[in-house]
Amino acid sequence: MFFDLIEKRRSTRKFKPDAIEKEKIDSLIESALRAPSSRGLNPWRFIVIDNGDLLEQLSRSKPHGASFLKNAPLGIVVCADGETSDVWIEDTSIASTFIQLAAEELNLGSCWIQIRRRDHSNGVTAEEKVRKLLGIPEKINVESIIAIGYPAEEKPPHSRASLETEKIFFNRFGRQ
Repeated sequence: MFFDLIEKRRSTRKFKPDAIEKEKIDSLIESALRAPSSRGLNPWRFIVIDNGDLLEQLSRSKPHGASFLKNAPLGIVVCADGETSDVWIEDTSIASTFIQLAAEELNLGSCWIQIRRRDHSNGVTAEEKVRKLLGIPEKINVESIIAIGYPAEEKPPHSRASLETEKIFFNRFGRQ
């Protein structure tokens, strides 16, 4: 089941306007909360956005790679308290991936929108823009936004032949 899931999962940037059922949103949230965390510190915070106006504003948080969020019925902003854990980036990345895999299992499409270390404009970062828009405290870091919805596009799985197996080494770098 897991291998079928990861084989068919693709980034979705075109969504149907259909709302996502509460039960599915609850499952996405539970999946995020079940993600592994270094030393069990769970530094993450999640902001579930289903308000179309907010999603549209968030879609402008950076000049490239976020515009499709305005057409998604749901976004989950993945944040963390960086004072709680020195590996908050890793923990939020794992949680973001869990959200995406759960979405696929629920027949939803998703796409990761990188926020950390991305620019908005005129010396303002995407993180600062998102933080201000959502009232996120300064000590909370924003890693990503996961756009989620029913896919309005079909993408075939990546073929096994397209996998970059030349990047796999055994026992020593460069040894295939």
